[in-house]
Amino acid sequence: MTLYLVPTPIGNLGDITRRALAILQQVEVIFSEDTRQTIKLLNYYNIKKPLKSLYQHSPESRYQEVIQGLATGQEIAYVSERGMPGISDPGSHLVQLALKAKIKVVALPGASAVITALVASGLPTDGFVYLGFLPRPRSRIIRQLTAAARLGRTVIFYESPYRLIRTLNIMQEIFPPDTPTVIAREISKIYEEYIRQPLAEVVKHFQEKPARGELVVLFFAEKLTEVE
Repeated sequence: MTLYLVPTPIGNLGDITRRALAILQQVEVIFSEDTRQTIKLLNYYNIKKPLKSLYQHSPESRYQEVIQGLATGQEIAYVSERGMPGISDPGSHLVQLALKAKIKVVALPGASAVITALVASGLPTDGFVYLGFLPRPRSRIIRQLTAAARLGRTVIFYESPYRLIRTLNIMQEIFPPDTPTVIAREISKIYEEYIRQPLAEVVKHFQEKPARGELVVLFFAEKLTEVE
């Protein structure tokens, strides 16, 4: 009885390891954060396995279904919508339940938008703070970004293209205009793009050319302005 956390491509379907494919072929059932995305991958590699959903708003009974299956000796894989399971998805809760039930958990190494964006950003990589998705309220965004920046590390978070300008404008209230900022867009896909500019220039860029696709935001702030 083993729970496998299997990383999947973040864009390019070729970015998956042989071991990950072997595990997906080996397990008895695959649980996925987004079955619509996962079925594309399984069909591409001709993997025929039962596929069930497990996403953010799944009832607790769905998690227990996984744990009960593992407890009866099944080998089960969990995959996120894209990338490494357990990062900003239900995988972390599933792992906690599995460990509590004394079930073996194996995480396979593989694709991660966070790490990929970081190493290509040109920002310091000796330490970083990952914030996942920012909260909606302005005051909470300010608190999170300020606290993270004070650690003196590169700060990374995911953002929607529909909220990017608002978030960048909030950042301008906190950080100087020359703060090194990077927007990684559509990583590993056809329209992959990195915007590496001072904060003020990044804001100007996306005011003139609205963001599209999946975004990772990174910055390194040596100074900040206090905001009430």
